[in-house]
Amino acid sequence: MQTENEKVLAEDENEQEIKGKKNKQPTNWKKELVSWILTLVAAVAIALPIRTFVFEPIRVDGESMCDTLQNGEVMIVTKPEYLVGDPEHGDVIICKYPGRKENFVKRVMGVPGDVISIISNVVYRNGEKLDEPYLTPSRNDNGFSMAPFTLGEEEYFVMGDNRDNSHDSRNYYSYSKPAAITRDMIVGQVRWVVFPFGNIRGIE
Repeated sequence: MQTENEKVLAEDENEQEIKGKKNKQPTNWKKELVSWILTLVAAVAIALPIRTFVFEPIRVDGESMCDTLQNGEVMIVTKPEYLVGDPEHGDVIICKYPGRKENFVKRVMGVPGDVISIISNVVYRNGEKLDEPYLTPSRNDNGFSMAPFTLGEEEYFVMGDNRDNSHDSRNYYSYSKPAAITRDMIVGQVRWVVFPFGNIRGIE
């Protein structure tokens, strides 16, 4: 049996619990929604400059750079070096083609002023045969040849490492003839493969 004091204490606790429920404010969902939107906007505002000027991950789509890059791998493409400098021989780059919106990954074979020629799949730059250890011989044996092609100002000659299966400056899609890309079509340099995790490596 409860004493008088115990009854009073129980009643006080019940009153406090009821008051607490009355004083508890309902969740302000509008305020939370605004907070989420602002957070999202801030994240986008930070991410866009990073992707534009610093680096971005890009997925390999296709086999034109095998065996240097495999279809489905995720690359890290850096950009500051081309904001303050220019692409160099051998750089693996992300670039655009005229009239195309998608990205392409290729290797820089020639820079402004170079003369590029190909004799039975062997590339010559300014008359000198290139050593290309990154090529897989079985992917470069279709007997392709090309007359000397001189690069003008702001022009670059790019090729895939899978020469037998790459649309590039040698055949330039619907042109079916050699054509250079220009400096403003080059987006950034491929530095690393970061996925799959078992294949993480630098790209040269």
